[in-house]
Amino acid sequence: MAATPEQTLAAMQKIFQSGQTLVQALMEFAGTGQGMTMAQPGTNAHASAASQTMDDALRMGSIQQEHAELHARLWSQMLGRKPGEALPSVVQPEPGDRRFSSPDWSASPYFHYLQQVYLINAQFLKRVSEEVPVADRRAKDRMRFLTRQVADALAPSNFAATNPEFVKATLETKGENIRAGIHNMLGDLRKGRISMTDESAFEVGRNLAVTPGAVIYENELMQVIQYAPITSEVFKLPLVIIPPCINKYYVLDLQPDNSFVRHAVEQGHSVFLASWRNVTAEHGHLTWDDYLEQGALTALRVAKEVAGEDRVNALGFCVGGTILASALAVARARGEDPVQSLTLLTTLLDFTDSGDIGCLVDEALVAARETAIGQGGLLPGRELESVFSSLRANDLVWQYVVGNYLKGRTPGAFDILYWNSDSTNLPGPFLTWYLRNMYLENNLRIPGKLRMCGVPADLGNVDAPAYLLATREDHIVPWQSAYLSRQMLGAETTFVLGASGHIAGVINPPSKNRRSYWVAGNSPATAVEWQEAATEHKGSWWAHWHEWLRPHGGTQKAAPRTPGSKKYPPLEAAPGRYVKERA
Repeated sequence: MAATPEQTLAAMQKIFQSGQTLVQALMEFAGTGQGMTMAQPGTNAHASAASQTMDDALRMGSIQQEHAELHARLWSQMLGRKPGEALPSVVQPEPGDRRFSSPDWSASPYFHYLQQVYLINAQFLKRVSEEVPVADRRAKDRMRFLTRQVADALAPSNFAATNPEFVKATLETKGENIRAGIHNMLGDLRKGRISMTDESAFEVGRNLAVTPGAVIYENELMQVIQYAPITSEVFKLPLVIIPPCINKYYVLDLQPDNSFVRHAVEQGHSVFLASWRNVTAEHGHLTWDDYLEQGALTALRVAKEVAGEDRVNALGFCVGGTILASALAVARARGEDPVQSLTLLTTLLDFTDSGDIGCLVDEALVAARETAIGQGGLLPGRELESVFSSLRANDLVWQYVVGNYLKGRTPGAFDILYWNSDSTNLPGPFLTWYLRNMYLENNLRIPGKLRMCGVPADLGNVDAPAYLLATREDHIVPWQSAYLSRQMLGAETTFVLGASGHIAGVINPPSKNRRSYWVAGNSPATAVEWQEAATEHKGSWWAHWHEWLRPHGGTQKAAPRTPGSKKYPPLEAAPGRYVKERA
């Protein structure tokens, strides 16, 4: 039955009132007392605060009024629609939102109405979270994050009764999708995670991480892989890659047609790579200093000795870049100068705005982790994987809930998602030090504030030319934050902005001829000024990086015939044992 005008009016009143309740809840969640002071009555500050409060109230009231008007307009259009007319839409999904792309959502007035109501309410939640007056930036970010998580979880596409695609599949398959969905769910419960790809299609060493090479060194924390040359001559100075330790290195060496490692080898570089161990309980004592000393600094030393050179070119990705830059600061404090050039891919050095992960890190969480595992223990890889998936819940959680369990489908084969599910454990002392000193207190940006490996670290002493890549849609390392590294490093920097996100923006081989990247001819002080001056270039940034790196490689020499050296003989074929260890 259609609602009467009186019922519609009553519903709108409830929506208006619920907006006030929502504002209160969001302010309580964010802890709006942080950074806010109460002005004394009778003072200019009191008058200003009262004026600001009135402005906030008027703005919030306007948002609630617009929200109510959208609902009223939807009702009016739905009730006034003539038979055969197209179903009305008062709002549209945001660009890239594929949840309602199926024609089934607009074929039925019932499901179309559910979709429209959801989009109106989600839009309202987002606007409220933006406009709630909160002085503390971190609290504001947490508010936005929580609002997005709640809105994503409540989408009608996530539930059987409100998803027309589920209803259609059930009728067409006579319930077979339900049986298959339950089967998929039980399988995922046994695995402890949601399946995102056909895992039987991939195997590390068979069709992933297959660039030829050999492990020439190992310790309890990492192995050093030296890749076999493809060209007859190679650059004199080798390239050493420090990947992130929070996941496995082969994101840089997926399949031959999208392998960054293979591309570098094809350009004539002697490539060495640190393959981090997937640590177990016996390694739960490892610290941040261990990852610098036994990890990055050791990999640089091994590569220098094998190549017979005083310097190398070094590249770090994500937290691997943070580790590498920290290690180089330690080296410079010791009077060492191990690198000719530095490349940092989607790396944070200044954690002022630390993206979505920063929304989850506060004093209470870090203190709890310090108590539980800070003196020894592990953060299980499964927990780490869940955290990263939650940051993009629509893409990495709800899409597969709907596809696997409601529609009863099995996901297709996708190498990056296989890698994403191949999680890694982290030592508690390493993790808690990293969270406190980087995400919580942002100490790395302060010269000499941190003592690492026994010496005060100053990134300003890292004076090798640097190539900094950020990606425009990165939710883990916001590109504006990556830009701040230009002010922290002690030499000339080249900043490049790639399209897409944290992984897809990096793994973008030239052969695909996809996406774009942006460069600017100068070094503006701010990211906004840089963006205004930047020029778009179609295709992959890989070729641009190689042209930048070429002069730092030195002269060409004959490619080595065998890997390693007398001191560092081959131990096993790449990709080695460490990367194959499962969490």
